[in-house]
Amino acid sequence: MLQLDPISKTTNQHSGHKGLVMAIGGAEDKVRGRQILTTFCQRAGGVDAVIGVIPSASREPDAMGRLYHDIFREIGVREVDVLLVGDRADAEQEEMLARLSRCTGIFMSGGDQLRLSALLDETPLLYQLRHQVWEGTSILGGTSAGAAVMGECMIASGGSNEAPNRSLVDLATGLGILPDVLVDQHFHNRNRLARLISAISAHPDKLGVGIDEDTCAMFEADGMLRVLGRGSVTIVDPRDVSYTNYAHVDVNEPLSIYNLRLHILSDGDCYNLRTHQVQHKCILPPLN
Repeated sequence: MLQLDPISKTTNQHSGHKGLVMAIGGAEDKVRGRQILTTFCQRAGGVDAVIGVIPSASREPDAMGRLYHDIFREIGVREVDVLLVGDRADAEQEEMLARLSRCTGIFMSGGDQLRLSALLDETPLLYQLRHQVWEGTSILGGTSAGAAVMGECMIASGGSNEAPNRSLVDLATGLGILPDVLVDQHFHNRNRLARLISAISAHPDKLGVGIDEDTCAMFEADGMLRVLGRGSVTIVDPRDVSYTNYAHVDVNEPLSIYNLRLHILSDGDCYNLRTHQVQHKCILPPLN
């Protein structure tokens, strides 16, 4: 068994990961152009990639695993392995860890992010997955629930059509792959700006990233977030917030937040995670 230290998700030492992380807002095109899924396959190694699908967030993981297996094979990948983690014991098996270690691309499906976190958190499988991504031996993709779990803190559920307030969002522990980021998905499609702002108000040390459907936030090893797809990615940056009443109001009362910075990026736009500057239509790096 590969021996890895259970590195605490509270540390930010791995913010500068070496592997690409693709957080997808859900409902990505699976039928026609398949732009995002094709890019994932290309960046994982093209026809020579070994892609591992983790469908554990789904209520029907077998069917979800078969769906993505067939899609990636149709795109042209020769080897696709469905890693069915049905309970935490599966995430401790040496055979499962050996299969994961071969993967140049790892893909987490949609479903229930609480289920996915409960199955993987603090398991050898998660330690190895983070290690492979942080060291750059694998890229990681996650859609919907598979994107929501990327941060050390994740949005478990929440409402919409209200002003930001403390009761609007329920937070839980994520998988800590991108420790400094708090991800929300199906973003503009389900009117989730207020709940992301509410979440960031509770965790002002995080960067809020709201991702629309059929849209991907690509967290590159060079510190750039690149946008791919037909929707937008919303960045909620609280670094310059000068005042919030978060600690002084009841849970249902509206929040006040001053000097919150907001960026809305579309296909080809970039956000520098180190300098916090935006860049219009930046160029994607060459494929490996």
